[in-house]
Amino acid sequence: MAATKDALTLPAQRWQLVAMVVGLGLLIWLLGPVLTPFAVAAVVAYVADPVIDRLIRAGLSRTWAVVVVSAALLIALTLALILLLPALQQQIVELIQSAPRYVAWYNETAVPWLSRNLRMPVETFDPERLGELLRDNWAEAGGVLATVLAWFSRSGLALLAILINIALIPVVAFYFMRDWDRMISALHALVPRPIEPTVVRLAREADSTLGGFLRGQLLVMIVLGFIYGFGLMLAGIDFSLLIGLISGLVSFVPYLGGVVFVGTATIAALVQHGDLIHIVYVLIAFAIGQVLESFFLTPWLVGDKIGMHPVAVMFAVLAGGQLFGFVGVLLALPVAAVAMVLLRFAYGRYLDSRLYGRERPEAEPAAEPAGLLAADGQPLPAPDATGTH
Repeated sequence: MAATKDALTLPAQRWQLVAMVVGLGLLIWLLGPVLTPFAVAAVVAYVADPVIDRLIRAGLSRTWAVVVVSAALLIALTLALILLLPALQQQIVELIQSAPRYVAWYNETAVPWLSRNLRMPVETFDPERLGELLRDNWAEAGGVLATVLAWFSRSGLALLAILINIALIPVVAFYFMRDWDRMISALHALVPRPIEPTVVRLAREADSTLGGFLRGQLLVMIVLGFIYGFGLMLAGIDFSLLIGLISGLVSFVPYLGGVVFVGTATIAALVQHGDLIHIVYVLIAFAIGQVLESFFLTPWLVGDKIGMHPVAVMFAVLAGGQLFGFVGVLLALPVAAVAMVLLRFAYGRYLDSRLYGRERPEAEPAAEPAGLLAADGQPLPAPDATGTH
């Protein structure tokens, strides 16, 4: 009777777990805009937790360790803003002032070249015609800009809400860092006891995969951005810092950083210099950055932490943005890393299941004694009625 009761209870427990996961996903989807500062703060706390643990082992209390880490992060952010913000602001102003020159280059150089090589009429690339097509199909295209403008017009406090969210990040991150171990222990206590060993093992695998990836990938993005920017500066390309940092920050999506860098830097080189040698300089800077990233930065700082195919990474980022907006983009790779651990576990369970067709050793029919040989080549004794030798 007890075995029958357990057999009936197990499917019910599985459905309860599925319902909890679905409910959590629905809650994140509904509260996406509100969760942005909390998601950013959680990522900061997760990345900083190993450093806090080291300070605690060095003799500091948890609160003082969090204070030291928070102060270090604040100082680093302040120095970055002091050193980079003036240069970025100057380059953004110069880019706006150079907009007429880029428009003229597009009309006088790019359009005739595209028309000649693609065998299409010049009118196809006319900016005014493209604008008319965009306006005619704006509703079908989704009206992203219209939606954004309508959102701003509906609420005069929208900008204030964004500033409040930004201000909330360091406050929430401080409390997350201080209470991180306590929150993990509380979540551990909520795990159903029958699956607790499996959940703990998978959580440790996910933490090993995810922790190194997040910390390493962030450093790779920053260093690669400065490598790109420095290379363009040596090549004499305008907006080198702006192009380099943007390319580095989007490099967490495979190939996107390279496409952004080569595309924007090539256009800047053509508009500014109009010759092939500076395009060669751009390609050399890109090649040096790729070599340093592939052979030094990524193996040293990241390694093969996630083991995801680049297409899977791009799909995760796009799917996260489509489902949960900015929060989805922010959490796409962490969730994908955890999902890879779960998929590897599910794959192993599937290979061992009867659905796959692999019979377990205890389920195999007893063979004839003459066909069973020990390691030394001698026949094994026939099993008795209990299945033991």
